Amino acid sequence: MKKLFPLFTFLLLSLPFLNAQQSPADFLGYEAGEEFSRHADVVEYFEHVAENSPLVQYHTYGETYERRTLTYAIVSSEENLQNLENIRRNHLNNAGLLDGQNNADNQKAIVWLSYNVHGNEASSTEAAMATLYSLITENRDLLENTVVIIDPSVNPDGRDRYVNWYNQVEATPFNTAQSATEHHEPWPGGRPNHYLFDLNRDWAWATQKETRQRLKIYNQWMPHIHVDFHEQGINEPYYFAPAAEPFHEVITPFQREFQTKIGKNNAEYFDEEGWLFFTKESFDLLYPSYGDTYPTYLGAIGMTFEQAGHGRAGLGIETDEGEILTLKDRIIHHFTTGISTVEVASQNIEDLNNEFKKFFSNNEEFEYQSYALRGNPDKIVAVKQLLDQHEITYSNAANQRIKGYDYSSKMSTTSNATEETLVVSSNQPKGKMVKVLFEPATKLADSLTYDITAWSLPYAYGLEAIASPRSISTANNITEKEIENVANPSGAGYISKWNSMQDARFLAALLKEDIRVRFSEIPFESEGQQFDRGSLIITKSDNRNTENFDEKVVEIANRLNRQLLTAKSSFAGSGPDFGSPDVKLVNPQRIAVLKGDDISSLNYGEIWHFFEQDLNYPITRIDTDYFQRIDLSQFDVLVMPEGYYEDVFTEAVLEDVTDWVRHGGKLIAIGEAAGYFSGRDDFQLEENKVEKPADSAKTGNLIPYNQRERESIKDLITGSIIKTKVDNTHPMAFGYKESYFSLKLNSDSYSLLKEGYNVAYIQDPEIVSGFAGGEAQKNLKNSVVFGEERLGSGSIIYLVDNPLFRSFWENGKLFFVNSLFFVNN
Repeated sequence: MKKLFPLFTFLLLSLPFLNAQQSPADFLGYEAGEEFSRHADVVEYFEHVAENSPLVQYHTYGETYERRTLTYAIVSSEENLQNLENIRRNHLNNAGLLDGQNNADNQKAIVWLSYNVHGNEASSTEAAMATLYSLITENRDLLENTVVIIDPSVNPDGRDRYVNWYNQVEATPFNTAQSATEHHEPWPGGRPNHYLFDLNRDWAWATQKETRQRLKIYNQWMPHIHVDFHEQGINEPYYFAPAAEPFHEVITPFQREFQTKIGKNNAEYFDEEGWLFFTKESFDLLYPSYGDTYPTYLGAIGMTFEQAGHGRAGLGIETDEGEILTLKDRIIHHFTTGISTVEVASQNIEDLNNEFKKFFSNNEEFEYQSYALRGNPDKIVAVKQLLDQHEITYSNAANQRIKGYDYSSKMSTTSNATEETLVVSSNQPKGKMVKVLFEPATKLADSLTYDITAWSLPYAYGLEAIASPRSISTANNITEKEIENVANPSGAGYISKWNSMQDARFLAALLKEDIRVRFSEIPFESEGQQFDRGSLIITKSDNRNTENFDEKVVEIANRLNRQLLTAKSSFAGSGPDFGSPDVKLVNPQRIAVLKGDDISSLNYGEIWHFFEQDLNYPITRIDTDYFQRIDLSQFDVLVMPEGYYEDVFTEAVLEDVTDWVRHGGKLIAIGEAAGYFSGRDDFQLEENKVEKPADSAKTGNLIPYNQRERESIKDLITGSIIKTKVDNTHPMAFGYKESYFSLKLNSDSYSLLKEGYNVAYIQDPEIVSGFAGGEAQKNLKNSVVFGEERLGSGSIIYLVDNPLFRSFWENGKLFFVNSLFFVNN
């Protein structure tokens, strides 16, 4: 075992640099751990090293929403860097990810180190600079047979949000008292990115710009080992692999064993220095969108390393045990595990390459060989776009009968596949990832997990699906047709269907151009075509004063690939005519969204991102600290993200909001925000409670201490998919069928509205995937999921389940759009 720590002392003391490249301390002008480095300084240091060292290449792979650069360094021997493209191609050939002959003599270990995915876990980027310098100086021998990729900051926007704040408030010298200002970040904190998304939960869904750009480079390299460096609470020392149960079933014995091998190597270094650590707890390998699980499902040894500290620690803080935890401590710990990981990789080249090849051979017999999806073409396109991000292949089915597990009925069934049926096969190099993303229900070895336990893409995208135990015959892929509508000024107007987010984007684009749009509350027929509830009607009569009306409508429709029907007359073949009271005008909604203290930054970010990046419709964001002074008559809709509203909604504020609703306002309350109204006067929402035996309160709790946590899970729901019934005659449910699969994130349950509209609801709970405790399931009986309560001439809309969760539950988004534009219009 090589001694690493004299080098780190060398880094801290700023001894003379070797060759032309400077140490971080020499270049930055302060010792590692004395200050937090801004992202621009980190980029400049990496550029400096790359310019002056033949062992480093430095690249930009994109930029953040706030235009900070996203970068990575490739560190290896001179010979390896001169032969880098051949090494990369040989590595992918070995796994069958590229066509070509594998050269066993040219095998290297590919190690990817990702730092600072959570911006306020800021010690890791400082450690990245120390690790880079160590690899090209004292530890350069490790580079002879390894290629190390370093992403110094996965989340530069979040990092700078934290660092800039801390540099403004830090005391000189730094104050270690937990009560000091520098240990209390203001809302929303530096953890998330610009749109306040947790990038460590976005790997699989790729909803964020940073993730999409990173995946392109990740798929070019597909490393053997990926480490995601994090920080946790100040009182936990250090966590490293092996991970906790549950492990997903596709994870191989070798991946498990190699995690332990790295963990033991880390432990030797930590034990030698007397540093505490823990393993095999808390951080499991199940949810596929983490920086450890996503690489694991692509054959890597994916690991999370967690250092005590987080945003609270600053430059130094006193822990509950009376120890002083400094930034220098945090840096050296991350530095140590990073170099230790590279060391283990360099010692196991043959095993890593052989087992990586085996992982992609897919010799295991999966229960399902193919997944057949059909449904709305827009939703099929959305799934294809996601698969393209992950370089997963798909095809269209040949005409045939297919038998397999039906996702909706949860039974074996036989149905017809056509050339419009999308087929995703597990018989491809990334077949294990296909299984993880598409399997109807995840097998849980342990119900105590760190995140949600269900995510199956057919449910998330609202598609009919069959999982087949056999390979499905495929045909040539169908090329997406570009729609070319033609303006027809002689007609009465244009009609467009309503059942996807692309239709919602079309509506938003029309409204932003001041084009008046109607929607029908009743199905109708026009020009021989049937149109369902929610269909958009754009009449010449409503837009007489709109210059170039026909050309504008057609241009927008063609840009968004929407098929228009030209209606020659407002007279319907059946159903309401265009002037009917059942054909209502869509008002261009003036929408306000609350943000700030006591509001969930994650849910607020989901809403903000939805409006700006998904729907492309303007909103006004209002902070909670001045909300009470706002004139609500300026707005038609107020969105309440998840949060705790006891302090935000004082008695006077609640009275004002209620009065605004009575006079026609629309209040949309999501998750915990909906729960705020439960049991309050003037509101119908009531918490569901299972009655317990009358004498239970008299019985003492005799559950043993070591069983309390596991016993408590019977009352929990950890992100499971549940089937709900839908009243699709209600405007909130236009575009939906009579059932909807909802992602239920917790056990919150509210009784069916007695006088309001229960739009999506649960009568007898039917969990289709994921974990839900027995008592929690009972409590869901006869509960509302999405509902509307009329108050005066306005409405309160309760979205008990968050339809915008992490922006990946695509099939919930139209409920939210309908709530904005159609409900109580």
